[in-house]
Amino acid sequence: MKRNEIPDFGPLQGVNVVHLTNSLAGPYCALRLAEFGAKVTWIENPKVIDLARTSRWSAEAERRNQRSICLDAVSSPEGREVLTRLLAGADIMVDSFPGGKMAEWGFSDERLWEINPRLVIVHISGYGQTGLPEFVKRPAYDPVMQGFGCYSFQNGEPTGKPSPATPGVCDYITGLTGAYGALAALTRARETGVGESVDVSQFESLIAMQGQYLTSYIHGGSKMPRRGGSHHYAGAGYGTYTCKDGKDLYWIMLGVKVVRQACEFLGITDQVTLTERSAIIPLGTPDGDVVEKALTEKAASMTAEEFEQASLAAGVPCGQIYDYDDALADPHYAAREVFIEWNNDAGDTIKGINIFPRFTKNPNKVWRGLMPIGGDAPDILEELGYTPEEAKALFEAKVVKPVE
Repeated sequence: MKRNEIPDFGPLQGVNVVHLTNSLAGPYCALRLAEFGAKVTWIENPKVIDLARTSRWSAEAERRNQRSICLDAVSSPEGREVLTRLLAGADIMVDSFPGGKMAEWGFSDERLWEINPRLVIVHISGYGQTGLPEFVKRPAYDPVMQGFGCYSFQNGEPTGKPSPATPGVCDYITGLTGAYGALAALTRARETGVGESVDVSQFESLIAMQGQYLTSYIHGGSKMPRRGGSHHYAGAGYGTYTCKDGKDLYWIMLGVKVVRQACEFLGITDQVTLTERSAIIPLGTPDGDVVEKALTEKAASMTAEEFEQASLAAGVPCGQIYDYDDALADPHYAAREVFIEWNNDAGDTIKGINIFPRFTKNPNKVWRGLMPIGGDAPDILEELGYTPEEAKALFEAKVVKPVE
């Protein structure tokens, strides 16, 4: 597909993105830009298949709205020249190599700005581009980074082992961090004509989400967080409860008004001690035991739907814990068009998740599903000024891998 055949839509129309990424964090950054209307070219590695390609549905869900060229971008002068031409016309470049790899291959930030002074460079890695060299060069995967980023130790059952949150929370948060970093830098680059380098690490993307908790701990305002499993570690009436039909519901008894309404709903107002500042009833105390007993019994006496509606009517925040079947059948999901269908390049109809957030005046769209590896190489090379004979030579030399 040629660039001028890509539809113009969304708030990022006119933005050109090139990404050399694999697995999840980097590709998710590029995906979000593509879903907002950026014209995204994905450089796939002919020597190492993208992990998403090993699982069809991962690739179908998270490699849409892009063009693909399978290019050996660093091992030969010819491949480096193709990459140079691609970057000369790009607004944003995203890579997901360990820190310093692009520089090792001769594409330092300074070199990239010689190619394109306005280029926004987004480096996504586990440990960042700077710091202790032995960390910077380490490979990184989501569960490892959740451990290093102080996330896993807070998850899991209280008496069990720490557990990473799934699916891929670190990778997805890092991808989002990279996307908003790229857009902030692009805004400035368009004003000044001067590019920017954005250093996005997986572990810092996670630690940044823990500001209030970590700061409180450092200054003595709280103890080290404890694993609560399906229940908040500190508050009674703040966790998962099983209903009569075997379905689970999460109930949150938090806030002065909610605590009083919850006690009235459970019929225990005269059994607990409440003050004007009772925003939570501590777990493991006599009052907490009263709450837990009454709540467990009440939940078990009603279906999840009945208990949810009764609790909400009483002013207590709660909600059923959905699985995918519940979501697919839910009328609010349907009303919001959370699930949509699109076609891949093979003509298959794929059902998956819509694009969020939504834009009213410049709506997003899925204009293309998964493309074959290197499926757009001929058109991309032509746009870069290569003649048919030169393109054929690149294919024969395996600098560019033929379309699969």
